[in-house]
Amino acid sequence: MTVIAGRYRLLDVLAEGATATVWRALDETLVHEVALKEFRAPAGLPADEVPLLYARLERAARAAARISHPSVVTVHGVAAEDGRPWVVMELVRGLSLAETLEAAGPLPPPEAARVGAEVLAALRAAREVGVPHPGVDPGHVLLANDGRVVVTGFGTESTTPPEDEPDAAADLRSLGALLGVAAGGRPGPLAAVVERLRSEDPESALTVDQAERELRRIAPGGTPRVTGPVRVESSTPRRGDGDGDGEGPRAGSPPPPPDRTPPPRRPSRPRRGPVLAAGLIGTLLITGALTYHLVRDGEPGTGPGPGGVTSTAPAGPGSTGTGDGSATPPR
Repeated sequence: MTVIAGRYRLLDVLAEGATATVWRALDETLVHEVALKEFRAPAGLPADEVPLLYARLERAARAAARISHPSVVTVHGVAAEDGRPWVVMELVRGLSLAETLEAAGPLPPPEAARVGAEVLAALRAAREVGVPHPGVDPGHVLLANDGRVVVTGFGTESTTPPEDEPDAAADLRSLGALLGVAAGGRPGPLAAVVERLRSEDPESALTVDQAERELRRIAPGGTPRVTGPVRVESSTPRRGDGDGDGEGPRAGSPPPPPDRTPPPRRPSRPRRGPVLAAGLIGTLLITGALTYHLVRDGEPGTGPGPGGVTSTAPAGPGSTGTGDGSATPPR
């Protein structure tokens, strides 16, 4: 349970090589796990050159921290312990491409194309900030559990003089070799792409943009290549189509005018607001008329009988009226 730089507690070994060991470690300051790469000087290197090597590795790791791309492992920084640099990196959970090929054999061509496209995007992003990869191989490619393809090794491998750094063409040849291993003996639609990626003839070799387009096209969900203009046929039958009269549209004749008949209007629902308002107004008028008559009939002299209620029944025998309709004076 060694603690490096008073902060990173070593947990277990993730990978080990001749000059470096990658540890899973706990960042006790931020309380999350990271990958920690420990460097060792190669055997036989003169003692006075060891500090120079460590200084170059530290500079390269700090340069790699400038790369920001989802397909490039993130370099968080460099810690020092006993004069040696320890590179602090993102911990990617998954298997390397080398481990996957060893366990399950070659990838299907579409999946190999997807991996190749992501690797190419990572190589391009790193080159844009001046940090080329020394040479990607299946051990540098991680197939993460979350579906990402992540490339490691930027700034954390043995450094080379600037004049010996690989150029963009070398990146493509390295990618071609990687795809050849990933697809094995069944490259299928990748065969031509692999051949052109590995070609050293500038006239037949693919450019970076061409390679990415081809790989994206072959990858799952890729866009199919369009080889010519797309003709769109109308689904409306034309006169003479299939009826045997041979009177289809003649060449040079103007097209029929478009049908400008407006579409039938949907019957609208009756508006209830005006109807209810009219009913309410009618009710108020009737109620007002009745109230008016009741008040008027209740005044003195407005009608016979108590309360001013007038009967509409015909007068029977014994009524006090005269034959001409005039009232008989009292005796």
